[in-house]
Amino acid sequence: KAICDLYKDWADRSAKRCVDAGRPAPTVYVNGGDEYKRLLARDDIDAVIISTPWEEHARMAIDAMKAGKHAFVEVPACVTLEECWELVETSEATRRHCMMMENVNYGREELMVLNMCRMGLLGETLHGEAAYIHDLRGQMHEVQRGTGSWRTVHYTKRNGNLYPTHGFGPVCWYMNVNRGDRLDYLSSVSSNSRVRAEYAKRNFPPDHKWNRMKFVCGDISTTIVRTVMGKTIMVQWDEQLPRPYNRLNLIQGTKGVWGGFPSRLVLEGPAGSDEAGAHLLTKSADSWTQGADLNPFFERYDHPLWKKVAALPSNQGGHGGMDFVMLWRIIYCLRNGLPLDQDVYDAAAWTCISPLSEKSVANRGQSIDIPDFTRGQWASAKPVDLGT
Repeated sequence: KAICDLYKDWADRSAKRCVDAGRPAPTVYVNGGDEYKRLLARDDIDAVIISTPWEEHARMAIDAMKAGKHAFVEVPACVTLEECWELVETSEATRRHCMMMENVNYGREELMVLNMCRMGLLGETLHGEAAYIHDLRGQMHEVQRGTGSWRTVHYTKRNGNLYPTHGFGPVCWYMNVNRGDRLDYLSSVSSNSRVRAEYAKRNFPPDHKWNRMKFVCGDISTTIVRTVMGKTIMVQWDEQLPRPYNRLNLIQGTKGVWGGFPSRLVLEGPAGSDEAGAHLLTKSADSWTQGADLNPFFERYDHPLWKKVAALPSNQGGHGGMDFVMLWRIIYCLRNGLPLDQDVYDAAAWTCISPLSEKSVANRGQSIDIPDFTRGQWASAKPVDLGT
């Protein structure tokens, strides 16, 4: 129906993609920072996707809900604890959905691990490890516009776990956070800040704005979270050091453990049977099963949602297919009047790790309580149901 962007060439590019896909040409809004409000004033739009700088997410989502639209916002949903509460309270008051679109929850591996957890193959889940480790220094060359033009500024103003949810969201699903358990408190520490300033000196003139700024965010942030049911989650963030991409995606249970990057598994005892009826076994409790040896497990425990949606002719992929599965699931839930898989309480709980980690870092790793955004509903809420 409509596209709004600060830059006309980007808006026109997006509009062309719609036309190339056989859809009617959308209306384009490009006349300034508040132009999106004209889009929100339309009565023929039910939902909006917000993919803007982090600091704009909460304001735009709140405006969308107040205008009667469902808000689907890129990660992170907001940057302050106050904004977390504003999202929750606005969604409740307007009765409009507010979903932070954590696409990684819909990856093939993450859905399979969720399926295995639901089936009890790992036993009682006790500990998870999540991360966003991704060398993004190259974004600093996007000086005038683009992600680097605003993301880089955050490293000069904040010190903590700035982007936790890609790894954290799936682990929260594995542990039924907000649905039988909830986050209780966290403690966070950061390393020194080194490589952003070094990169700026190597790649930009001495008088460039990046070299006039002081980078204060630690190169590595490590956060430990404990839930009220006694489970622990380690959340790590690093967007600048030279090492391979990693989300960790580890979930430890009393009967086994799954680890990601690379995918690997240990189970204590058989995990069922393959299509031929042979028992599925891992090597031993002190040796990973990985590589091609995992194929029977994927065949047996691939999530039904993944198997159904990944096979659709319209699947256009995106981050290994997870983007399409997420968008398909959003539309399915809206059309069928179902609760969204990720609600506003998840958006607040997963995102608040950032501002609370900043507070903990500023106080020598002091433990910080995590609010109950559900106001007690977590105790009776049912686990996420991805049935189709």
